[in-house]
Amino acid sequence: MKYDIVVIGSGPGGYIAAIRASQLGKKVAIIEKYATLGGTCTNVGCIPSKALLDSSHHFYDAVNHFDAHGITVETPKVDFSKMVERKAGIVETTTGGIKYLMDKNSVDVFEGLGSFVDATHVKITKNDGSEETIEGTNIIIATGSKPASLPFISIDKERIITSTEALKLKEIPKHLIVIGGGVIGLELGSVYKRLGADVTVVEYADKITPTMDADVSKELQKVLKKQGIKFAVSHGVTAVERKGNEVIVKATDKKDREVVFTGDYCLVAVGRKPFTQGLGLENVGVQLNKRNQVEVNEHLQTSVSNIYAIGDVITGAMLAHKAEEEGVVVAEHLAGQKPHIDYNLIPGVVYTWPEVAAVGKTEDQLKSEGITYKTGKFSMRALGRSRASGDIDGFVKILADKNTDEILGVHIVGARAADLIMEAAVAMEYKASAEDLARICHGHPTYSEAIKEAAKAAWDGKPLNA
Repeated sequence: MKYDIVVIGSGPGGYIAAIRASQLGKKVAIIEKYATLGGTCTNVGCIPSKALLDSSHHFYDAVNHFDAHGITVETPKVDFSKMVERKAGIVETTTGGIKYLMDKNSVDVFEGLGSFVDATHVKITKNDGSEETIEGTNIIIATGSKPASLPFISIDKERIITSTEALKLKEIPKHLIVIGGGVIGLELGSVYKRLGADVTVVEYADKITPTMDADVSKELQKVLKKQGIKFAVSHGVTAVERKGNEVIVKATDKKDREVVFTGDYCLVAVGRKPFTQGLGLENVGVQLNKRNQVEVNEHLQTSVSNIYAIGDVITGAMLAHKAEEEGVVVAEHLAGQKPHIDYNLIPGVVYTWPEVAAVGKTEDQLKSEGITYKTGKFSMRALGRSRASGDIDGFVKILADKNTDEILGVHIVGARAADLIMEAAVAMEYKASAEDLARICHGHPTYSEAIKEAAKAAWDGKPLNA
């Protein structure tokens, strides 16, 4: 069977590319090796982790904050199996919704492992061993990523686990050791800390969320430490061993002293790596870089002109929404349109509580690029809305060009930061200045007022409520 576009992989990038291509009149097929659509994000990533984060947040509030609101309840208890069951139901509904969208948009779905026969033919190897080959004028690689590890760690998927297993544990750990202080480690560490586990985060860098603005990292660590999570930054893990139901993690601190951590589970959250195994890229000559990412040009076109690649399998932040935008860009490019994507304006989010969100440049980046800038900062504690809800941790920080006042970066730690950051992204898309943002009337009382106040602080150094 021949198609205009064949998409390999049904994650956020793949299924969105398929939908957009179909909307633009293309005959589209999508290949997925698993029984459900949606890829890592929907099945073992974004969606299930947010379900557990929300459930654990409700429990944490009931235990720690209800009394302050004048709500008296019996001591709350965790029904962990029901919590996991709810998570599974949300995943099932979401994957079913993606299947509905494929049917609605007349996208043919093939279940099996897709691999290149040549530049226009893809062989689909099904679970029963049978094979089928389809043809595509253009092919999009959207196979995503898998959890990365360290070479000396043996992941047994029982006690030494990745994020995939952490989302479907049968019990709440007594002591969860998390290797890696990035987004995945902090989010899943937060889930289990709220539910009663001891959690220790071991991070090689000198701060958590090492790619984010230094002020953000410092504030988030302070808040999570207050919630009971322990941190060992500047610690390089040297060994992970399992002895029965015990996991021993050995690390070296910045003074080259050995430190030993003992727990019943160890979550290895040191990042993710592109998944290209079994694709048969060698059959068509698609080039990879040193990190095994697919090389692409500005149109997301590989070294083979009719083959494109998007999402985690190429360079850049491994984010579902980044993959979605790239899927749209490729579909529209193949339809003769002239889409664009500004990678500087792709927001990053950490769904701890408080949430963390950022878009644009960090202070360190501006310094390294020699850009003169000014800073405006406003504490969430100064907002009426934050005091009303009890969410007083965090701040909004705005970086603006010292000469032009154009907003260059926005960094938020606070309640609903994941939603608030989009105001900044829109403003920056239209090259807004700090003064522009400061002069926009914001509803009162809202969390978003912190953005207005931080913008005013960056513009003229005189926020109104601080």
